[in-house]
Order: sequence, then C-alpha cells, then structure tokens
Amino acid sequence: MPPTTSQARRDRIVHLATTTGLASVEELSQLFDVTPSTIRRDLARLTTEGRLARTYGGAMALSAHPEASLRQRTGEAYEEKRAIAQWAARQVEPGETLLLDAGTTVGALAHELRGAKDVTIATTGLTALHALADAEGVHVECLGGTLRPLSQGFVGPLTEAALERMSFDRVFLGADGVTVDRGICEADLRQTRLKELMSRRADRVYVLAHGAKLGRAPFHAWAKLRDEWTLVTDTSAPDAQIRAFEARGVRVEIAPPAGT
Repeated sequence: MPPTTSQARRDRIVHLATTTGLASVEELSQLFDVTPSTIRRDLARLTTEGRLARTYGGAMALSAHPEASLRQRTGEAYEEKRAIAQWAARQVEPGETLLLDAGTTVGALAHELRGAKDVTIATTGLTALHALADAEGVHVECLGGTLRPLSQGFVGPLTEAALERMSFDRVFLGADGVTVDRGICEADLRQTRLKELMSRRADRVYVLAHGAKLGRAPFHAWAKLRDEWTLVTDTSAPDAQIRAFEARGVRVEIAPPAGT
C-alpha cells in the first residue's frame, strides 16, 4: 500500500534507493501511484536535503552499497554458501574441464573440488587458486589479467584473451545480486562483461547465489540471466523470488543444507 503522506513517500524512496540501488522516476511513479512530476519534486527535495544524488532518469543513495572486500564477505552466509558449493560439486564428473569465477561462493566450490579426480579447472579468482593449489587430482589453469583487489579476481583484456583459447563443460558464476528483470548484478562493468564471455565458452552455466542475493540490486553493472542457465540457491531463498525466476523461465535448483 502506498505511503499516505508525502514525507512517508520520500522516506520510502530513500529506503528503496539505499537497499536496491537506482530509483527511477517511472518505477517510483507506478509503485506509489502518483504522477512522474510528483516523483521528480520528491527527488529534487531529497537531493536538496542531501539524502539522495540525482541521476539521469532517477536518483541513487549517496552512500549506496560500497563494495565489501572479499575478506569481509568470506564469513557471510557461510552455511548457505557451503550448501550451494556441495550441490555444485556433485554435478561435476571425472574428466570434465571447468571454469570458476571469482567470489566467495565459487571459492567454497573450489574447496569442495579439492578431492576431485581427473578434472581440469580454470579460474579467474585467487580464492579458487588458493583452494586448489595443492589438490593432487586437479589440473589448474589461471586466467590472469588485471587483479581487482576488492573481489580478488582477474579482469580485463588479458583475461578475455585467455578465455578464447579454452572451452569448458561447466562454468560456475558468482554474483553480488540477481534479479528477475535485470539479471546478474556486479560492482564493476568489467566483471559483468567477463561473466558474459565466460558463459559463451561453456556447455552448462550455473549462477551460484545464496538466498539473500535474490532480488538484490546493490550496484549498476549487469549481465543478462539467460533462460538456459541454472540458478543455484539454498533453502533460505524466499519462495516468492523462486517462483518469479521460474515464471521467467529460469531453471532454479535449491541446494539442501550442507552435509545432507
């Protein structure tokens, strides 16, 4: 139900911009059942008050979602990530060649694959490299490039050039957020471009995202979520989000709790 006062509406706009990213005039107008001109006046006032920053077609929070470092994210949703990683590891068959993205959930998958036999794993992430460095049954390829310190992943033209020389049975992608309408959200356009290129080199594509990331849009770089990809989440994922993705045609797999 739309807020009943102008102040309540403006407070809600700030909350939405802070929690989901960019707030567009058109979306806000529909959400609050008011005219676009009313929303523009709200945004102008919130900008004057220093609560939002104007953008073309909308506004964003002044301190919207600073990107957390990989170290900060390592302990978040530990059991959920472990459950997803164990499910993903069970899909891998001997003799396969895999491609692992950067990120903590994919890093957890790398840890689960330490005992794999006769598997080749290429990765763009330092977390996966560290996990697999002494894994005896795994042949490891590093797709080097420019290192992003926050994500501990390689990006850029050197990484993209290395991708062109390999193909893969499966690729496992991470995400900062995943939404039904926009797809995979990341903090950096180089990361979203790389995910798209990675997906083109593999027969099967998996997006690993624990429940809290579904419907979340903390940044403004996107990669489209393809219908033929598999979204892998855990039992904490909201039912409404799961139904929305399935209605969109995306295959969703819910990993059981770790150890089961």
